Amino acid sequence: MTREEIVREARSWLGTPYCHQASLKGAGCDCLGLLRGVWRALLGAEPEALPSYTPDWAEALGEETLLEAARRHLHEVPVGVAGPGDVLIFRMGMGVPAKHCGIVGAPGVLVHAYWGRAVTETRLTPWWQRRAMAAFAFPGRED
Repeated sequence: MTREEIVREARSWLGTPYCHQASLKGAGCDCLGLLRGVWRALLGAEPEALPSYTPDWAEALGEETLLEAARRHLHEVPVGVAGPGDVLIFRMGMGVPAKHCGIVGAPGVLVHAYWGRAVTETRLTPWWQRRAMAAFAFPGRED
């Protein structure tokens, strides 16, 4: 699996409506659902069952659930060297657990499912850059 294949698969989800806890290309997904769908397309079955979660799960639980899952199944890389096809994890506020993720589509561009919108490509503006707190490569990715 190459960076280009990962980006191509992520971009094939563009326009998929935002739907909390969903992961079906063209029908609906959230940010984790996008990551799960790309995983299934390129690697096969998801590595673990996903528990039910509410939109405020990170704030309510106060646990690093997303970050811990990423560390179990992806390969951590420095945020500053994340490139196309890598996964970025974000903290949406100071002092709260990470709860958003996306896939780098090109230098300075993120493919992600955005609340109230759809899967979109967004520039990694300083606002996003400040919130990026971890980066990961898919297992088996060729460089």
